[in-house]
Amino acid sequence: MQVTETLNDGLKRGYAITVTAAEIDDKVNEKLVEAQPDIEMKGFRKGKVPMALLKKQFGPRIMGEVMQETIDGAMSKHFEDSGDRPAGQPEVKMTNEDWKEGDDLEVEMSYEALPEIPEVDLSGLEFTRLVAKADDESINEALESLASSTQDFAPREEGAAAEDGDQIVIDFVGSVDGEEFEGGSAEDYPLVLGSNSFIPGFEEQLVGAKAGEERDVNVSFPEEYGAEHLAGKDAVFACTVKEVKAPAPVEIDDELAKKFGADDLEGLKARIAEQLEGEYVSAARSLMKREVLDKLDDAVSFELPPSLVEAEANQIAHQLWHEENPDVEGHDHPEITPTDEHKSLAERRVRLGLLLAHLGEKAEITVTDAEMSQAVMAQARNYPGQERQFFEFVQQNPQMQQQLRAPIFEDKVVDYIAELAKVEEREVTKDELKAAVEEMDAEE
Repeated sequence: MQVTETLNDGLKRGYAITVTAAEIDDKVNEKLVEAQPDIEMKGFRKGKVPMALLKKQFGPRIMGEVMQETIDGAMSKHFEDSGDRPAGQPEVKMTNEDWKEGDDLEVEMSYEALPEIPEVDLSGLEFTRLVAKADDESINEALESLASSTQDFAPREEGAAAEDGDQIVIDFVGSVDGEEFEGGSAEDYPLVLGSNSFIPGFEEQLVGAKAGEERDVNVSFPEEYGAEHLAGKDAVFACTVKEVKAPAPVEIDDELAKKFGADDLEGLKARIAEQLEGEYVSAARSLMKREVLDKLDDAVSFELPPSLVEAEANQIAHQLWHEENPDVEGHDHPEITPTDEHKSLAERRVRLGLLLAHLGEKAEITVTDAEMSQAVMAQARNYPGQERQFFEFVQQNPQMQQQLRAPIFEDKVVDYIAELAKVEEREVTKDELKAAVEEMDAEE
């Protein structure tokens, strides 16, 4: 077998591989000799079938196997000897398409090699980690939000008319064309006026109602209403108002805390502070990760495989197009051509992806089964009732597994870089942290 370099331009490589007819024939004979003891054929004892007959019967199939194995072997040996790592699947094709038995096999192999990644002195990099504490104002805001979510109501004075925001307790019976319909009736139903929890137009017609009053509410079901037999139909609801209640202030005290599973108010405050500071840590981590990636991008420069950049630019352009055209769900749309901005972003992503992969490989960073399981479970929560199907989908889809594994690996490499670099902590307010995050998001 002969391997000759035909292209060496930047990261592009090309090779001509020639396998002689004699080599192919020898390997076919080896396989036949190996299989002969186990072959049975009519008229011959097991293992005694003549080689010429075996070659006539099984030669063509084994010839195909030998040719494929020979090419695969030549490729593996080339990558082992050269140290090249292809950026994608090498392109392999026969150049003598009129090949017949007895001819040499001539093959062309071409690929883009992954570049040599320059070393980076991680200890010389400097980053800033923002630190924000949960102050009393933030904790009190969260407490007030919790309190508003448990709104209480107290009866208004006798004869008071219901106002927007009040809660009324009603009995109602709904009918269409004079016929009551299933699910259109209830007793002692607590309805907050202005909550928009009923059909459009329903709640507005009960503003001003008093306890003991009966009112007919005339509405139309929306055209897209879930129940087809009611969609677009006019309906009348005969309502009896039994109570009118006004919003009552909720006391922020131990009783409120117990509603949310805390022993007392101080315990609830501590839990809120812990949750807020967890959110601050997550936001600060995103900011420092962005700084790490920016400084790495400035610190290194190397040639990029054009095919990887092109594929990434196309993906970016396609994703952004769909974000700008959310009504188009499929891929039946005009061809999307990446802009220079898309290509620049693609170059950054490819460069950082290759660099992080190199650093992670050197540091022997891996994603554990437990980390993958957590990631799969987190994603599965987005599909309530279909968790099992999602798990099976991930198991059978290597591409989906890679999509889940990649961000975990990237975060672990960033943490590794931060451990070796110089990190200065700077205390900021929550508003300053929020502003920094908003600025980062605006730049993306």
